[in-house]
Amino acid sequence: MSEHNGVDEHPKEKQRGPVVLRRGRREELTTTDQRLLDSRGPSDWVHTDPWRVLRIQAEFVEGFGALAEVPSAVTVFGSARTGRDHPEYEIGRKLGGALAEAGFAVITGGGPGAMEAVNRGCSEAGGFSIGLGIELPFEQGLNPWVDLGVNFRYFFVRKTMFIKYSQAFICLPGGFGTLDELFEALTLVQTKKVTKFPVVLFGSDYWQGLYDWVERSVLGGGKIGEKDLALLHVTDDIDDAVRVVQEAHKAWGEAH
Repeated sequence: MSEHNGVDEHPKEKQRGPVVLRRGRREELTTTDQRLLDSRGPSDWVHTDPWRVLRIQAEFVEGFGALAEVPSAVTVFGSARTGRDHPEYEIGRKLGGALAEAGFAVITGGGPGAMEAVNRGCSEAGGFSIGLGIELPFEQGLNPWVDLGVNFRYFFVRKTMFIKYSQAFICLPGGFGTLDELFEALTLVQTKKVTKFPVVLFGSDYWQGLYDWVERSVLGGGKIGEKDLALLHVTDDIDDAVRVVQEAHKAWGEAH
């Protein structure tokens, strides 16, 4: 393996579910998710789609089997584009370490950037560092700080694993993927599909504008209630973020 900034790197690779592709085998024009969702094309899709159900089922079974004995965990989302020299990378590293020291495993999307930072901080602190990767049209691969990695073909299967095996979500600054997971978590909590599940937005400079918009336009327009807004917790303090997670986990334990 090559080395960059003192951190061991994997060679360039691409995941296709549990399969790893390297070198010339990486050149694929579409992903499994894309082929599933693309309704255009010849009529033979009608005959092939039922077989995809078996692949989807197998992916659920593989994920459940790999994660069944994971201890109490916190999922942390954040941008794959965060550079190692960016202040947010160091924050992610410290956050991963703090969660590990508080007794939580961490789960990320397993990629580079903020995800790598959290996995790295957790691993360096002796914690259990988990990465749930996804097949993408561009190269990514699991970062070298993942202790347990599972690669998925389908986003909806991966999302199930994030929710099922986490006690909380912490969102570092991120893009569409982070926003997608954020609002899906909020929807599941609001509709009581999951309970005692805090959602922490870390970094007020980044998230306060979104929070203010939700309060002003969404709550102000009567689209959600006061209790729904209270599901979000904005902070700039790592200890505060960990405290929110610990209190919610304690409340969940007492209720069960």
